[in-house]
Amino acid sequence: MLGKLNNDEIDQVLTTGIVGRIGCTDKGKVYIVPVNYAFNNTYLIAHSQEGMKIEMMRKNPHICFQVDEMINLTNWRSVVVWGDYEEVTDAKEKYYAMKFLVSRLSQLRVSETAGVAEMHREMAMQDASTNIIRPVIYRIRIHEKTGRFEKE
Repeated sequence: MLGKLNNDEIDQVLTTGIVGRIGCTDKGKVYIVPVNYAFNNTYLIAHSQEGMKIEMMRKNPHICFQVDEMINLTNWRSVVVWGDYEEVTDAKEKYYAMKFLVSRLSQLRVSETAGVAEMHREMAMQDASTNIIRPVIYRIRIHEKTGRFEKE
């Protein structure tokens, strides 16, 4: 059976997921890339090093985000979110957003590319003035979301 997810089911998929795909555009070029994230019932929180994705979202903050929950090809849930990229720059906000993201990801076994160890070090060195490359912490302000499912 195919169907639509209600708002609570959409939020459940967003809450339990940790990897989604973010889509951004610049000058007609579409870029879709997987990101680790955490959902706090208001925003999607994520981090990244400076690069194409961050540059594109700074120029055009309107994004699309997609996450799947796959059991098999006949049992799945999928959510699509539209929203706006917002870089977290306030030191206190950045600390708490990073703490939330780290707490969510540190409960799971994740790839070294997720940068959890680096985020732990970053949090420990908040007051240190070093030349380490600091990740960009950002959130997605959600404007619209939809979800579908198939259940055998």
